[in-house]
Amino acid sequence: MLHRQSFLRLAAAFLLAPIVASAAPAAGESVWFGVSGPLTGQNAQYGAQWKAGFDLALEHINANGGINGRPLAYVFEDSQSDPRQAVGLAQKFVNDKRIQIELGDFSSPASMAASPIYQRAGLVQLGFTNSHPDFTKGGDYVWSPSISQADAQPLLADLAVKTLGFKRVAVLFLNTDWGRTSRDVFVKAAEARGAEVVIAEGYQPDEKDFRSTLVRVRDANPDGLVLISYYPDGALIAGQVRNVGLKQPIAASGSVYSPKFIELGGAAVNGIYTNTAFFPEEPRAEVQDFVKRFRAKYGKEPDAFNAYAYDAVVIAAAALREAGPNGDRKAVRDAFYKIKDVPSVVFGKANFDPQTRRVIGVKSVDLVVKDGKWALGDAKSRATVASVR
Repeated sequence: MLHRQSFLRLAAAFLLAPIVASAAPAAGESVWFGVSGPLTGQNAQYGAQWKAGFDLALEHINANGGINGRPLAYVFEDSQSDPRQAVGLAQKFVNDKRIQIELGDFSSPASMAASPIYQRAGLVQLGFTNSHPDFTKGGDYVWSPSISQADAQPLLADLAVKTLGFKRVAVLFLNTDWGRTSRDVFVKAAEARGAEVVIAEGYQPDEKDFRSTLVRVRDANPDGLVLISYYPDGALIAGQVRNVGLKQPIAASGSVYSPKFIELGGAAVNGIYTNTAFFPEEPRAEVQDFVKRFRAKYGKEPDAFNAYAYDAVVIAAAALREAGPNGDRKAVRDAFYKIKDVPSVVFGKANFDPQTRRVIGVKSVDLVVKDGKWALGDAKSRATVASVR
């Protein structure tokens, strides 16, 4: 028998100890979501980044009770981000009764081609990298935690015009529906901020030699360049810019933000600015917890697309839980109108506008490639850019 004083000390220690609540690991039949995205082709790296984010999210969700006690799992089908293949995969997913929600595709054109199929069949399409302003207009089964280009491009204009001081701007844009829409929004926003867009040149997704385009840009005599690009084509352009005598500073859309941009571009991308909704050095607790777990699992730094994919699975899981253990696809759709303050790496707490079916809240961090690494775009870095004009 415990001595009375020993017993009291033990009881006091128990009462003062923190109470940690943890759900039992998920078990039983899985709850499934489908993913349409690029695993091969020119955008394959994005699919690999998605998968890393998905798997980290599943590890956390399933260790903490899964979806109403059942494990969450996914089927990832390769669309190459091709609209025709995305349509075929949409038909496959809507016919697979296991699938409760679909994530993807990577590009807005691929996703928007497939949206009518998901809408007609009543299967939620969560386009978590689909920033085209018209994406969620596809119907009440089409949702997105991606910031619309209608909001993102004005932030790029703020960076280029207000922060970097561009007055005569050259724009190089990927000649796709996404790129043209982004260009239109950016040009309007830049002009509203007092800049003149002296030239806007499009290029094809498979283009490799940009020299003739860059000569036309040079001859327009801009004082700054803006790239509306993904990181593979953005890195290629950066590698050819200086060869035609262009020495002006460069700002790029947030879609270039990735370690791969630096890996592909090397020294040519030093000094290029962008802005992004996610940066692993942000001190917010949500960011640092995610970064710590990502490093532990993969041994490297996460980038924005890892974070977007992670958040997408957490949001999908919240909707699936809200739909209940016997919820059907319609119940999952209805759940998106009900979920609030979903834990999010990017937003802290994610909430949706029920009218637009997009995430509420726009945030942005200015970054610059400095000494071969992404760094916060502070005043010192801006002074460095200004000195090379």
